[in-house]
Formats: sequence, C-alpha cells, structure tokens
Amino acid sequence: MKTFTTTLTADEAINALLAGIESENMRVVAHINGQANAAKMGKEVPADQILEVFRPDFAIRVWVACKPAGHDIPLRIHVYEDGDDVKVACRMPTEVFAPFDSSDLNEIGVELDGIFEKILSSVAGK
Repeated sequence: MKTFTTTLTADEAINALLAGIESENMRVVAHINGQANAAKMGKEVPADQILEVFRPDFAIRVWVACKPAGHDIPLRIHVYEDGDDVKVACRMPTEVFAPFDSSDLNEIGVELDGIFEKILSSVAGK
C-alpha cells in the first residue's frame, strides 16, 4: 500500500486528485464521501473519502487477462484525516493484481502503476 501525508486539506487533496485523474485520461467510477454520508445521519467524522478510478478499455483488458480480477476493479484512492494529518493511500495496481498470478494481468498492472503514480503525484509532496 502506498501511503503518504500531504499538507493539503482533504478537500484540496480530492480536488487535486480529480484533476490528476482527468489529466491521465482515467475516469472516476465512484466518489464515496464518508464524512458527507455521516453528516446525513447527524454525525461528524474526520475526512474520509474514496475515489474509485478506472477506464472501460482497461476493464476489458483485465477481463480478458483474468476474469476473476474483475472483482478488484475499479482501483481505489483513499483520502482521510489521521489526527492532524491528511493521508492519501492507494494499493498500487501491480499489488492488487499480483495474487492472480497472470503475466498478462501483471503487464496491465505495470502500465496502470505508471498512470497511478502520476495521479498521486498531484498531491504527493504538497
């Protein structure tokens, strides 16, 4: 799991990641906003948001390479508050696909690792 701390607020980190996702021609499949969902129940919680990220052409390639791996897509980026820190965590694609022991899937994972590194760089070191 790649995890790092950013000096951005959680909302700033999400916005930077959304821009990074768009610039890498990927898609947000879902944006799960835990704090907003808790607020609907009258509860206040620290920031906790997940971006599910993928693209249809990659999904097709994953299904062809290893149908059971479809369970693990889309891939996720987690932004959360941990005390005074805002953290960003992502299980990198090669790590997600490794248990399937498929060379074709591993190649897709390596390609996606490069894309996710670029997306994560939009908040890393900030």
